[in-house]
Amino acid sequence: MADFFRFSARTVSACYVLFSLLVLVSFATPLGYAWREYVEEDRLRILHADSSRLESVFNERGIAGLQQAIETQVGPRVNGAEDIIYLEDASHRRLAGNLSSWPPDVRPGSGEGRYSIDVDGKATRILARHLVLDRRYQLLVAQDIDKYRLLENLFLYGLGSAAAVIILLGAAGGLVVRRSLLAKVKDINSAASAIMQGDFSHRLPYRGGEDELAILVATENRMLAQIEQLMEGVRNVSNAIAHDLRTPLAELRSRLEELSLTRPDRERTYAEIEGAIGDVDRVIAIFNALLRLAEIDTGARRSGFVPTDVATIVDDVAEFYLPLAESRQRALSAGGQRPLFLKGDPLLLTQAIGNLVDNALKYSPEGGQVEVTCGRRTDGTICVGVVDNGPGIPAHELPKVQERFYRCDASRGTPGMGLGLSVVASVARLHGGRLVLHNLNPGLKAELLLPIAIVKEV
Repeated sequence: MADFFRFSARTVSACYVLFSLLVLVSFATPLGYAWREYVEEDRLRILHADSSRLESVFNERGIAGLQQAIETQVGPRVNGAEDIIYLEDASHRRLAGNLSSWPPDVRPGSGEGRYSIDVDGKATRILARHLVLDRRYQLLVAQDIDKYRLLENLFLYGLGSAAAVIILLGAAGGLVVRRSLLAKVKDINSAASAIMQGDFSHRLPYRGGEDELAILVATENRMLAQIEQLMEGVRNVSNAIAHDLRTPLAELRSRLEELSLTRPDRERTYAEIEGAIGDVDRVIAIFNALLRLAEIDTGARRSGFVPTDVATIVDDVAEFYLPLAESRQRALSAGGQRPLFLKGDPLLLTQAIGNLVDNALKYSPEGGQVEVTCGRRTDGTICVGVVDNGPGIPAHELPKVQERFYRCDASRGTPGMGLGLSVVASVARLHGGRLVLHNLNPGLKAELLLPIAIVKEV
């Protein structure tokens, strides 16, 4: 029974049929009730009018006049007549009317009510009223209410036919819907099977439209595109990790192997040990960067959000990197609006801005200039910009440089792991913002955009 209520074409069809039948019943019930009440009221009114008229005839013209009026109205036979009247005296002798005798089911003195009497061997329903005239005569005035049975039966037959049509249409519609759904589900299953076998480039068949399945398929295709991108990212990250770890580990093994074979003097041994420590530090730095990115991406650092002045962070970062800039013969300057408060993680923001400044110093030429600015845009967004006059980034590589471990062709010979801009982009996303890069030809402008409205809701 529980399987019946699961979502399926059969369930939808059954619900449609039940709902339609409920609508039909809710329409027919008050209509039938109103019909019965109206007809009943009309019957009683006519019955009282007839009986009162006959009683008036008796009072004015006596028993003979009443007999004549009865015979004029109904005649001697009841067959085919709508009115039924019977008059008898105290000795139960028939005086007039279209019944042969007093109906046995109608007790004298019973007033008015519904009865079933036998007329020419046929059971007939009547609405009757009993009158006693001058304490000597019994008058029965009745109406054949079976004449309305045909209309009532037609109404019931129509109701039943409508219910049958609804059931048939519901069953046929359910079958059509089921076949249509099964055809679409079959296509989706085929596509899903291909995806399960590892073909993440495969997509569910989408034919357009605004129906529910089309919307679902479009959503699933977007999800598959995201999954494909993530899987490609995982593969790229795995390859990059393997590549970046191979060099320091190979150097470490070579140093240790050389120490083991040559047994050099103490001074050279310590030098090689220091080099080995540097190789280990590079490996640890890679894993620390990955762990830091994972922590940022999961949003675990949101708990550390506090009111933070971005302008102060910019000044601190510029002051920290100023000695490095001077040693590399680069000019470093900082400026902009103050203060610029938002709710965020000051350590992550410091690291993100520091990464941008470090990249700018690394790729700007000797004698170059790096400028760090901060300000608030007209829409309230805080913008931290880092501009250099280095070679910039090729246009075709701009969308990729924020991926983890991705390094441009121009940066292959410089030290680094390809995680700097990834960290900046992740910090920006954590704060509800984004990292935007612009080529200045020459030079590069990196903008860290932090929308205040989104950040304040965290």
